[in-house]
Amino acid sequence: MPQTATATLYAGDATVVEDATDRREYRGRVVVLAKPDGTVLVHDDSGYQPVAWLTRADAVTVTDDEDVVRVTAHDERADDWLRVTGHDAGGDADGHPALSGRYPVSVAGEPVGDCPNCDGALVDTGGAVACVHCDDVHGYPDDAVLHGARCDCGLPRMRVERGAAIDCCVDRDCERLDDRVRDHLDHAFDCPTCDGDLVVQRERGLFLACEHRPDCDTAFYVPSGVHDGTCECGLPAFTVANGRRCLDATCDQT
Repeated sequence: MPQTATATLYAGDATVVEDATDRREYRGRVVVLAKPDGTVLVHDDSGYQPVAWLTRADAVTVTDDEDVVRVTAHDERADDWLRVTGHDAGGDADGHPALSGRYPVSVAGEPVGDCPNCDGALVDTGGAVACVHCDDVHGYPDDAVLHGARCDCGLPRMRVERGAAIDCCVDRDCERLDDRVRDHLDHAFDCPTCDGDLVVQRERGLFLACEHRPDCDTAFYVPSGVHDGTCECGLPAFTVANGRRCLDATCDQT
């Protein structure tokens, strides 16, 4: 499992120093958020815009010593600094408690069910299905659609077009998309160069290549679409998002 990311949150009286092209100092009751990507945001009561910030710092350190919280962020390329010193981590003189600590954070997305590993919430992040509790992640192709059905393993199923409309699990260890594509396309078309058949292979993507490779170097990438008859050149044609095309992307006879 990937290691759970954490964010640091401090809410209380603090001194904030920005040291970029010029030095600026602030003091007030603020909310400070140090995000896992190295971004530090300091908010006061003046609206949605932070009063101070440093995005994607190269180094962020957080210390909590004798009721003093310090957050230091440094962008080495621009030599920009943001330093926050919290003055009342144990609570202020009026009895208002400060909030300080590290908290686990995860991706957020559309809920798509419960995780079969830990019963946490599964979310669709638009490219992956992830658990917000155990960080179990299953990526899927950009053009795939989760259609609501569940696999026997408990994870969502997806629909993706690779020569045919294929329904399979998002977990490659449960059901491999490549195998389903082979079920539909292996030996379904003749090689236009020799007497061989076209078969599905993967090399930086899925493609239909002559079974006699490397003696025959004919190969075409599998389009994101559904087989739809034959092109005038003799190769198979496919219905894709923007119309109809030949297996050979350079062909203009479809």
